[in-house]
Amino acid sequence: MPLPASSAELAKMIDHSLLHPTMTDEEIRRGIDLGAKYKVATCCVKPYSVALAARMLAGTGVGVCSVMAFPHGNQTTRMKLAEGQECIANGADELDMVINIGKALGGDWAYVEDEIRAINGMAVNAGAKLKVIFENDYLKDEQIIRLCRICSSIRVGWVKTSTGYGFVKQPSGEFATKGARLEHVKLMRENTDPAIGVKAAGGVRTLADLLRVRPYCTRIGATATQAIIEEAIKVEKAE
Repeated sequence: MPLPASSAELAKMIDHSLLHPTMTDEEIRRGIDLGAKYKVATCCVKPYSVALAARMLAGTGVGVCSVMAFPHGNQTTRMKLAEGQECIANGADELDMVINIGKALGGDWAYVEDEIRAINGMAVNAGAKLKVIFENDYLKDEQIIRLCRICSSIRVGWVKTSTGYGFVKQPSGEFATKGARLEHVKLMRENTDPAIGVKAAGGVRTLADLLRVRPYCTRIGATATQAIIEEAIKVEKAE
């Protein structure tokens, strides 16, 4: 089956994720080099790695993304703002911010909306774009819809499914995360202003996964970038 887009176009959907807490500086450098090789949309790095990523990616056409209040969203708004401001000052073009999940679950929508509005305003005024991470594994559909509508009214850059680290305790006692479930991606697309992007993150590991969410997303978060793009290149060569 032919690809619906070129491998280069698919690469420009990817935020290459370099966020695992165990990643060393050398592993992050190799990851940034890989993102530059495949000309992804951005390399998404931990805040302390932003300056490094900005230096390494200068002139490549690959952006620098970083995260705020990652992965649990529990910092105060002032702390989130300070983190975002430092990331932008160090060279980030995009910020992925986790909402205050407990406030959303508790129905304090005024707090949630005020925080998103403040952080989006800071980002836009500094020339950056904001992605708002919901962590859908913790939420009901009606809460996801409410967040989509809030983000639409504020005009954020993207709404995002998950961090990839939102582990939910199972009846067995083990922890698991489902991440970017297709039904949630569709729900977010249906309830978000068309001008605002949807980002699927957590569990998009293959070309088939990417193509499954592509009709609803403009961006994905992925650690398996090399496998995805090499598979796309292989399909292209066989066409």
